[in-house]
Amino acid sequence: MTEWNLPDSFLFEGESVRFGRMGDGPPLVLLHGTPFSSYEWHRIAPLLARHRSVYFYDMPGYGQSEMRDGQDVSLGRQNRLLAALLRHWKLEQPDVIAHDFGGATALRAHFLNDCDYRSLTLIDPVAIRPWGSPFVQHVRQHEEAFAGMPGYAHEALLPAYIGSSVYLTLPDPRLAPYIAPWLGETGQKAFYRQIAQMDLRYTDEVQEGYGALRCPVQVLWGEEDQWIPLEKGRELAELLPNARFLQVPNSGHLMQEDAPEAIIAAALEFLPGCDR
Repeated sequence: MTEWNLPDSFLFEGESVRFGRMGDGPPLVLLHGTPFSSYEWHRIAPLLARHRSVYFYDMPGYGQSEMRDGQDVSLGRQNRLLAALLRHWKLEQPDVIAHDFGGATALRAHFLNDCDYRSLTLIDPVAIRPWGSPFVQHVRQHEEAFAGMPGYAHEALLPAYIGSSVYLTLPDPRLAPYIAPWLGETGQKAFYRQIAQMDLRYTDEVQEGYGALRCPVQVLWGEEDQWIPLEKGRELAELLPNARFLQVPNSGHLMQEDAPEAIIAAALEFLPGCDR
């Protein structure tokens, strides 16, 4: 299992948010998706840190950040946290690479909190309706039943669900760090809490403004994404001004595991001032 440490903490609305930083140079912020954590960048952040000061964090209710009963982990809150972290880090116009829910978070912070980016890279983002797998839709209707089911049943479900985010089969040691935060009573409740709070209105609130995005943008999409189909990626790219669209073969939703080299190559080509 790869070691992934978030040594620093930030208090946001009374909750502890864990974050880390590596490298030197212009700032680059990495935003993770769901049901993942900043660990999804463990193969990518060290390489980007050769060119950038790379910042990463776990959203509230995810990974190493605080999980608690009654917690708001919705997209309606995550953009406020991102805006607060950028102020805390004193970053006025970082480059941003955002995956899945991180993509929605970056877009909401841009349009609702006036966060400006030097560039924005979106990887299979949650951005336009409809989104949410059949599993997500079912859990949203029965959160209490799932949160309270026996731990052994939950532990059996997690590998199947998270494993469906990749095109290539992940061996157990590589899958384990994605599962670990959701184990135990606290983790199990947190897992179903974040699904229950998924709501299309959070992307609806900003979707009509996508044509007014104020920075260069590229969209990467896994051709084999089973969670959000490739057609949604093309549709999103058409809504964003002058968007660069790249479809990545042999990659599912979690491109960080299927094709990390595609992310690195696209970043080095797209980010201002990066040399291969």
